[in-house]
Amino acid sequence: MDYLPIFLDIKGKPCLIVGGGEVAGRKASLLLNAGARICVISPALGPSLSKLREEGEIRHEAREYRQGDLDGVHLVIAATDDTGVNQRLSKEAAARRIPANIVDQPGLSSFIMPSIVDRSPVIAAVSTGGASPVLARLIRGRLESLIPSGYGRLAELAGRFRDRVKARFSNPTDRRRFWEDALQGGIAERVFSGHEEEADRLMEQALAETGPSDGVGEVYLIGGGPGDPDLLTFRALRLMQQADVVVYDRLIAKPILEMTRRDAERVYVGKENNHHVMCQEDINRLLAKLAKQGKRVVRLKGGDPFIFGRGGEEIDTLAAEGIPFQVVPGVTAASGCASYSGIPLTHRDHAHAAVFVTGHLKDGSLNLNWKALAQPQQTLVFYMGLLSLPYICRELQAHGMPADMPAALVQKGTTPQQKVYTGTLGTLTGIAEREQPKPPTLIIVGEVVKLRDKLNWYQGAEEAALKASQPFEPEAWPKTGQACS
Repeated sequence: MDYLPIFLDIKGKPCLIVGGGEVAGRKASLLLNAGARICVISPALGPSLSKLREEGEIRHEAREYRQGDLDGVHLVIAATDDTGVNQRLSKEAAARRIPANIVDQPGLSSFIMPSIVDRSPVIAAVSTGGASPVLARLIRGRLESLIPSGYGRLAELAGRFRDRVKARFSNPTDRRRFWEDALQGGIAERVFSGHEEEADRLMEQALAETGPSDGVGEVYLIGGGPGDPDLLTFRALRLMQQADVVVYDRLIAKPILEMTRRDAERVYVGKENNHHVMCQEDINRLLAKLAKQGKRVVRLKGGDPFIFGRGGEEIDTLAAEGIPFQVVPGVTAASGCASYSGIPLTHRDHAHAAVFVTGHLKDGSLNLNWKALAQPQQTLVFYMGLLSLPYICRELQAHGMPADMPAALVQKGTTPQQKVYTGTLGTLTGIAEREQPKPPTLIIVGEVVKLRDKLNWYQGAEEAALKASQPFEPEAWPKTGQACS
């Protein structure tokens, strides 16, 4: 985060604008909306500032900026084309510790002006850190369409009832949950539709009928998908925003974790080969313990919680303890990684079935039904199979699958760091030894892999560097050992 987003109280405070053009006029309007007392220093004024001067909204001094003009000023904005003035003003403001914005010059500014969605008293501000004001305005436009104008009236209703809600619920968690229910349900809809008296009546009723919680919380078992945060479901995001505690795995991407509530407690319980921060049985007990403390707990798991995610074990414990829970499916790694690699799991000419297989069993063995897996016209996807790759390739060939069967390794699928290494069943182990892919890496085996070159649409971070690799036999598809991303 390059800038700390804050909101300044400048009501009745003297603020200075240097410059008289239309940009300065727009800045003056913003400051006036926030209640500032404005002085504009400029030899001449454009139409908008001239109008504000005539209306008595601003004070104007028709001259150039000079040293001493910052005396008593709480905030200054420079909107001039004079580089010398801008630099001098920036230096003087910094020496006096006065917040200064030099328009379109973030390097000279101690703060930058965001794009604003005004639903007073609700204010949403969007900034790109000065990198692209146009993008900030585009995002603001999206927010304008998503945030009803009635949100300001809803905030005013919350302000009227704030002290009473605080008196009713001494526990901060109970208080927050009351507000979450009130501000997202029928009360909010009454405000948005203009029926504010009815909204007040419903608030009175909710206060009278809602008491402190019984001490039992709830667990949300959420599939976080394979890595791309855009693949989260709306329901997952909504519940993530309600959590008091987030219990998350190693495979949860940081952008997804950052979409949980900022003030939620975060507990890492990641597991990797030969190193478990917390064993599964302890995780099960932890979820129950936190819920019994009255907390809303998000159990955030990579992919889908019911596909090699051990979600069934976790909710089995919760059910036995009588703890309410919900399960939110996620995009499983097989589907997400195959899609982002341009490898369809099924295709009428190549595969009539797709089989998901764990490459790591509970007891550490890999005693699979290899004969059933080695059948033609199907796609195999191995989860957690990187360490067992030589054994997998050897057993499939031993049970009848040809050595020239196309195969692929997908590392960190759906993320900008995605890499895809394509080869055959006979060469995949050598490719892995040379390229050293890191977990999480998915193994895909089947005729559909040969379609990657034609259907690959997603470009990972190192696509250009890996394109130079040689193609594999036969001529219609890449040669064994090609590395792509």
